[in-house]
Amino acid sequence: MTDLDSFIAGLPKAELHLHIEGSLEPELMFALAKRNGIAIPYASVEDVRAAYAFSNLQDFLDIYYAGADVLRTRQDFHDLTTAYFERAAADGVRHAEIMFDPQTHTARGIAFETVIEGLLSACAEAEANHGLTSRLILCFLRHLSEAQAFETLAQAEPWLDRITAVGLDSSEIGHPPEKFARVFAAARDKGLKLVAHAGEEGPPAYVHEALDILHVDRIDHGNRSLEDVALTDRLAREGMTLTVCPLSNLKLCVIDRMEDHPIDRMLEQGLHATINSDDPAYFGGYVADNYRAVAAARGLTRAQLATLARNSFIGSFLPPDAVSAHLKRIDTYLAAQP
Repeated sequence: MTDLDSFIAGLPKAELHLHIEGSLEPELMFALAKRNGIAIPYASVEDVRAAYAFSNLQDFLDIYYAGADVLRTRQDFHDLTTAYFERAAADGVRHAEIMFDPQTHTARGIAFETVIEGLLSACAEAEANHGLTSRLILCFLRHLSEAQAFETLAQAEPWLDRITAVGLDSSEIGHPPEKFARVFAAARDKGLKLVAHAGEEGPPAYVHEALDILHVDRIDHGNRSLEDVALTDRLAREGMTLTVCPLSNLKLCVIDRMEDHPIDRMLEQGLHATINSDDPAYFGGYVADNYRAVAAARGLTRAQLATLARNSFIGSFLPPDAVSAHLKRIDTYLAAQP
């Protein structure tokens, strides 16, 4: 491990863009399929990894939803989430805001209760074992209807005190944020924070809609905002957090090479960018891997990496006193570096 690798691993950080279903590693997929007596269309772990040679969002989503079929019981969701937290803790993650897709599971006959109770039990265990705090973000699948999103929000009602935000994910093209304006307004009225995927494959106009129609608190991805100078200036001026996912951007061909990634340009233009892993089992690495990949490709300095880590806590949904405590930990860590 190089000095920079070690620095990144130890740097206290938050992860704000992590789809828990996207952390399903092939080994766990096979274990859960065996436990639940489910046939999967792969003969080996190697076959699964070979299937990850997708080149666009839709091809990825097809295998993503197929893999999720092995998740059936509360214990399955607990084990999935615990496996993520083990990796996150080793990567220096001190707080994680985890997205989950209940519609992926309720459509298969899995009760909402089964999903969330498995997640919540793992969250409590991670805090007890690692001091790693977490929040849950319920995501609506944008390729489904507004009515189905409202149904999911209603199913979540008994657990809203344990859900921090709602989000919007899945196929971006052809499903603009405005499609979900009313359900996002209803979620806001229930006291929930709002985030949305925008400007990954979709145009800058989708980022405008997320801001002006959904009134989001955070933009997930947002890379294509850079194509619109006025939008970029606005995001910087308003301090809007962007949850950027470098390895995801590479795998889904948002960029051609990691050397082309705009993360340092985002920082130079005053954007409140953060580094996250998105769907790490599918995209080639967890959060520290994303830091390392973009740092190596773009020659990021320790100061820039520290800014990204600070941004992750500032952009989180933690209360101000907790944010301040984490920022002090970063300062202490930096002061102790040779």
